[in-house]
Amino acid sequence: MDSQRRVVSGMRPNGRLHLGHYHGVLKSWVKMQHEYQCFFCIVDWHALTTDYASGAEIARNAQDMAVDWLAAGISPSSANLFIQSQVPEHAELHLLLSMICPLSWLERVPSYKELQLDAQHKDLGTYGFLGYPLLQAADILAYRAGVVPVGADQLPHIEFARDVARRFNHLYGSEEDFELKAEAAIRKLGKKSSKLYSSLRKSYQEQGDLDALNTARALLKDQQTITIGDQERLFGYLEGGGRLLLPEPQALLSDTPKVSGLDGGKMAKSASNSIFLRDTPAEIEEKIKRMPTDPARVHRHDPGEPTRCPVWQMHQAHSAEDVCQWAEQGCRSAGIGCLECKAPLIEAIKTELAPLQERAQDYEQNPDLVRSILAEGAEHARDEARETLVVVRQAMGLNHR
Repeated sequence: MDSQRRVVSGMRPNGRLHLGHYHGVLKSWVKMQHEYQCFFCIVDWHALTTDYASGAEIARNAQDMAVDWLAAGISPSSANLFIQSQVPEHAELHLLLSMICPLSWLERVPSYKELQLDAQHKDLGTYGFLGYPLLQAADILAYRAGVVPVGADQLPHIEFARDVARRFNHLYGSEEDFELKAEAAIRKLGKKSSKLYSSLRKSYQEQGDLDALNTARALLKDQQTITIGDQERLFGYLEGGGRLLLPEPQALLSDTPKVSGLDGGKMAKSASNSIFLRDTPAEIEEKIKRMPTDPARVHRHDPGEPTRCPVWQMHQAHSAEDVCQWAEQGCRSAGIGCLECKAPLIEAIKTELAPLQERAQDYEQNPDLVRSILAEGAEHARDEARETLVVVRQAMGLNHR
């Protein structure tokens, strides 16, 4: 298992997906599924942490989300798609990790108080809400994933997962005579590989050379002459003084700019400014025609400033370069009116979503196929998560099975 080639990510089933989800997440997932071993999870337990009274709605949203994922190009032959609650190993790992997670770590997660302030109409004084960052860490660590694609706002959660993995390795990865066993494992690599490993370890520990660390990891992954236990020791020996039982995940920051909504702010369902992936052509046209424009353009002949106009922001995300140039020049010179400017944007979005909506219709008409895809993905996910739990249970002394 190569943790650096394994990706885990997920979404809460809180409602219909929109263009922000498509450009910000789904398009990158479609690319990743051909480059990594991917586990894409519909995190319905996470949805319950804030909407625990809406179980039936969450179940419907989960099915709809799966349709949107498949329609966007996530392929069950290239990635594992599944619903979180269908993989109970997540819950067991969450429970086991809760035994070692300090309460103060949960209370200091930035989003804990932020979400409480944003959702004051809900009672979020629950154990589930407090513990959801640890559940998220369990989602990642269950697959010993090395890569987690996130936006900048999620970085504290990935760092939290790293802290949990590091604490687990510190508590349970240490063993008597660790250094002697690690040095013995190095000799088993063979003369050439052992010399290279020692050199790379020195470069990383003395100079902080991350390239040396990654090269050493790659060297260990290719070894066929050592046991899994020795491999864990040597991974741990690179960075510290114990076996690396749970790899520390790394955040993969998205370089996709935020997708502007109909009002110029970030597109979000809660802001009522979204174009949803399965909006009809008539709905798309009606929404864009109602969009506000540069307030300085009171009359048709008034010149405008595109940077103040939400329509221009959407042009930049969806229109071809020549159309963007036409819209920018026409706005500044008052050569085109606002409705005229909106027309090619409407067509661009309709054209972009048409194949996705056609695929979505096929899946909508075959819900049993969607359920079977999710069930098969859950089985594959369970196989991988069970392997991690064997490691975790043995480390914690739970060898009763």
